[in-house]
Amino acid sequence: MAESLLRTFISVSLPKEIVNIKKMLQSTIDSKGAEIKWVRDGNMHLSLKFIGHTPEASVDDLNTTLKSVTEEFSTISLSLVGSGCFPRPERARTLWVGIAGELDKLLDFVNTINAHLDPLGFPAQERNFIPHVTLARIKYPQKHTPDVTQFLNTTFAELPMKISRINLMSSQLFSKGAVYTILGTHFLVSKA
Repeated sequence: MAESLLRTFISVSLPKEIVNIKKMLQSTIDSKGAEIKWVRDGNMHLSLKFIGHTPEASVDDLNTTLKSVTEEFSTISLSLVGSGCFPRPERARTLWVGIAGELDKLLDFVNTINAHLDPLGFPAQERNFIPHVTLARIKYPQKHTPDVTQFLNTTFAELPMKISRINLMSSQLFSKGAVYTILGTHFLVSKA
């Protein structure tokens, strides 16, 4: 019998005010004729690492390792600020809100997570970590490419946030969107 695989990732919960920012930015795009899939309010998060297909038997090892890593770090102060897109405005596929603040500390944290998970068979992604919160995805091909200019030029007040805990999550994909389940929560506790 084949072992069950979970689609997993490591994330940080966001302040509830992110919903207001998303709604404001959503209103800047004329989506008539364009297919834009906005992330459901309860599903927005800051991804630290996409792990991918994970055997259920590995979840305990992942949680033990993440607990060890988080004990090495203290709270990380960040802000949600600015908007952007991947890969380029003319053919945006991902609309996002950016992250500012203690980015060096955040990158050190992510690199430490990657270094500790690599021996378990979960290597770092090949692309560089760019901290952001995905708000929407745009699929191609479609008849109308949405104009994201106003989305990219809209400003809003920085929204402070702190990383004091992380979650190991599983994601099940359905036609109406992803359903997330928390597999473990780990608190940053170091006084250093």
